[in-house]
Amino acid sequence: MQKLDMLYSGKAKMVYKTDDENIYMVEYRDDATALNGLKKGSFPGKGIINNQMTNMIFKYLGAKGIPNHFVEEISKRETLVKKVSIIPLEVIVRNIAAGSFSTRYGIEEGTALKSVVLEYSYKNDALGDPLINDYQAMAIGLAGREDLDTIAALAFKINEELKALFAEIDLKLIDFKLEFGKTVDGEIILADEISPDTCRLWQTGTDEKMDKDRFRRDLGGFKEAYEQVFARLCGFLTQ
Repeated sequence: MQKLDMLYSGKAKMVYKTDDENIYMVEYRDDATALNGLKKGSFPGKGIINNQMTNMIFKYLGAKGIPNHFVEEISKRETLVKKVSIIPLEVIVRNIAAGSFSTRYGIEEGTALKSVVLEYSYKNDALGDPLINDYQAMAIGLAGREDLDTIAALAFKINEELKALFAEIDLKLIDFKLEFGKTVDGEIILADEISPDTCRLWQTGTDEKMDKDRFRRDLGGFKEAYEQVFARLCGFLTQ
């Protein structure tokens, strides 16, 4: 598969066309960003971890009936994926209060929520990715009612599968964000990535943070946390 023109360069990865019009190539970089891109950093091998971890999780979810864009891992940093048109919504799923949710509603971090929370933010860097509800998303043409219902159903199913998966490696899934896209035939599927960049993961029993909050909050051990999550996941999914 030949890499052609770059389509998109994001905060931590790049997307390219290939010589197959229905397949894109994603290349992961070692960059890290936080606070809407205001804080920047990196560590060697981060892109490798996020690429390989995302691919393992997407294959796992695919086996559980979750349609997604994964096609083939072609190098430690590069993966072939199905061509999709990304729906411009970040889909946020919350099981336990943390981060901006705690700040916004005055709820102590670590408080178990009485129900799973589903939030959307409008993917627009210029506007700071503002929170948006179903009706606002429909009103400005980001997604239709049927699309939003499909996204919500997939997000809740992914949550259940990921909670169970991470519990197997002694991690609590606090919250996470997802992105979805439409294939050329109109099917909504999971896209982007699932990694410690996109998930809050706390060590069972101690609540030690094992995700990008170590970078975001200057806790130290950023690289080591990612390596530990990756090693545990490899150990469980390849046993």
